[in-house]
Amino acid sequence: MQFNLNKLTGYQSVKTIDMHTEGEPLRIILAGYPEIIGNTILAKRQYVTQHLDHLRKFLMYEPRGHADMYGALITTPCTSNADFGILFMHNEGYSSMCGHGILAVVSLAVETQAIELNNNTKDYIGIDTPAGLIKAYVNEHNKTTQVSFDNVPAFVEVTNQTIFVEGIGNVSFDIAYGGAYYVFVDADKISVSCTPENQLQLINLGQTIKKLVAKQYQVNHPVEQDLSFIYGTIFYSNKTTDAKSHSRHVCIFADGEVDRSPTGTGVSARIALLNHQQLVDLGTPITIESIVSSKMTVSATQSLDYHGINAVVPRVSGRSYITGIHEFLLNKQDIFPQGFLLR
Repeated sequence: MQFNLNKLTGYQSVKTIDMHTEGEPLRIILAGYPEIIGNTILAKRQYVTQHLDHLRKFLMYEPRGHADMYGALITTPCTSNADFGILFMHNEGYSSMCGHGILAVVSLAVETQAIELNNNTKDYIGIDTPAGLIKAYVNEHNKTTQVSFDNVPAFVEVTNQTIFVEGIGNVSFDIAYGGAYYVFVDADKISVSCTPENQLQLINLGQTIKKLVAKQYQVNHPVEQDLSFIYGTIFYSNKTTDAKSHSRHVCIFADGEVDRSPTGTGVSARIALLNHQQLVDLGTPITIESIVSSKMTVSATQSLDYHGINAVVPRVSGRSYITGIHEFLLNKQDIFPQGFLLR
């Protein structure tokens, strides 16, 4: 049997290319969105939130996506040093920065020659994100493309705080920023396993801790009020599958999403925390595993004063791969035009 796809008419179409970075999915939108209005990347994020959120749900939710899907929308640049802008989306809304998304989009741009490295007048690829300008670097060696990026300044918000969690007891936590604010909890100290088999406990506990901390402690970003919210909980553990790895991360973010990667913004915040605790020196790279044992490498390349706050510039690297090219269709009679979530 042969299907004549030319007979399909009256469908709304959105084209994407899907990738993963260290196991974490990324759905990059190629076509099907209208023009994104706004002079700044934060204004563009506000525009898609107010006017185009049905398309986020269409692509992130079932039956086309799932509860842990992640997406990226490329925009025109908003600042002079940027080659393009990017907005990130997930099951709850729009995030401020996404390390695995940066690594994937830059890998795709190089592989498809959307950006000619030899013609780039800068020594980096500039990307406007809601958190600020990201500088990405590409090293091509033995037909392998290695991508890294310098994140926005990362800093420690607060350390050695305690909350009471029912069923667990007192839980110590730190808060650090790496493009988003995270609550960091030592999973080993509360006997919580950072393994795939334990994901339900990690999701429930991560959500509970984030909500409890948000009630107790209000974060205030020194530049943008739109960035002043706790994005997720990161459990870290010294129990790794590779003896060379520094630690393992499990990030529970947005509405209970589980990051399959070590989390680019999360490892950025963690290196700021470790440097603050004098456990990792400037310029020393460490490797952090994810819940599925994939890896990212991070180092603090320099320290700086960031609006009166002691901060570091994290450099993050990881591996990204294309998984598919898709054209998603919406029938006018579809009973789930914006999808649904069923974990």
